[in-house]
Amino acid sequence: MSTPFFESHELTKDFGGLRAVNGLSFHVNEGEIFGLIGPNGSGKTTVFNLIGGYYPITSGSLRFQGTTLNSLPTWKICKLGIGRTFQVMKPLRRMTVLENVMTAAFNRTDVIAESRKKALEVLEFCGLAHRKDMTAKGLPIGYRKRLEIARALATEPKLLLLDETMAGLTPQEQAEGVTLIRKIRDSGITIIIVEHIMRVIMSLCDRILCINYGQRIAEGSPQEVANHPAVIEAYLGKE
Repeated sequence: MSTPFFESHELTKDFGGLRAVNGLSFHVNEGEIFGLIGPNGSGKTTVFNLIGGYYPITSGSLRFQGTTLNSLPTWKICKLGIGRTFQVMKPLRRMTVLENVMTAAFNRTDVIAESRKKALEVLEFCGLAHRKDMTAKGLPIGYRKRLEIARALATEPKLLLLDETMAGLTPQEQAEGVTLIRKIRDSGITIIIVEHIMRVIMSLCDRILCINYGQRIAEGSPQEVANHPAVIEAYLGKE
């Protein structure tokens, strides 16, 4: 039996008396876009923070390409090839767009010229090359979202965690974001995406896991999950 590309086994996280993630098991195949959905407060971002090493795991395990992530520091997890965006964007506001991405590129090199070259490649890929000399604080939200993705890509991930990259965007910007995410997957990067905009999730994902109170409700194809009675009741509603 082959080793899953990424696997969560009985993942559990307690914050004092609150169990935010409760025995959650799932796997992600290489080359997949895997969706993680659920109501606000269901534990989605907590799962991302556990994968990235921002919170210690209470029990259970996370494995990436055969390596157990439990207790690894965030920088080692990033070095292994897991990158992420954050729901609350915090770019280096006084630095340029290029400098922001160069900073992330130092995950793979300590040579300034190499980090600049990588950053320019990523900015071109993300459609941000024409904004490279702007300070990050001057970017409109659509470009700030792209900068967040560009910084994650500059770390050269094999697995990319996208946390609500479409929130606050116009329909046109959302469509452009969907195109970019498909382009990222086509470049060979596996994706786990947390998103509340269902038309985005439904059009992008190969499989979806819906959780509530940190537990699995349903998992399967977008259509299977969207039609699951427990998902409709807890998350989607009947309309």
